[in-house]
Amino acid sequence: DWRAETEFVGEVGAGLVALARHPRRLRVREWWQIVEKAGSNALPIVGLISFLTGVIIAFQAAMPMRQFGVDIFVVNLVALAMTRELGPSMTAITLAGRTGSAFAAEIGTMKVNEEVAALTTMGLDPVRFLAVPRVLAGIAVTPLLTIYSMVAGIDGGIVVLMLIDFPLYTLMNQLSGTHKLHEIAAGLIKS
Repeated sequence: DWRAETEFVGEVGAGLVALARHPRRLRVREWWQIVEKAGSNALPIVGLISFLTGVIIAFQAAMPMRQFGVDIFVVNLVALAMTRELGPSMTAITLAGRTGSAFAAEIGTMKVNEEVAALTTMGLDPVRFLAVPRVLAGIAVTPLLTIYSMVAGIDGGIVVLMLIDFPLYTLMNQLSGTHKLHEIAAGLIKS
């Protein structure tokens, strides 16, 4: 099994290198359809999971921090947690679970229907034809979904804080005064 996995990773890597040398070999129309499956179809679940994570963090942190009079910093806590750690993690888990399994099922169905064997018969490498565009689509949509996840999580925290009588202007001012671009960049690097 380890040998088969290593061979597959090597073939995908070689396919990505070959595509980098000859980018016109990428069939852009089909690649965009794969990007849609991997990206826009994942927006609802990524948004829901991240929003609820932000809500939970804000709700759990607001009450203890209120005892010490620092509950305004809950928005900073949620923003830091979502941008540095949870946004990229939630996106990666969702992409691996939802999109990865969808890709595996699609290629498995193609194998059962002998479409993969037909590609080999026509002289096309199934890994470069099927796996490489999907890996490339995953690489392309992960940072975008991560940004969406960060925003959804922060929005969840803001909703909770607004429900406990913080005005939106105060929360946005607190958030913009302390949250810097390098925090977002750290999360994007992780994604």
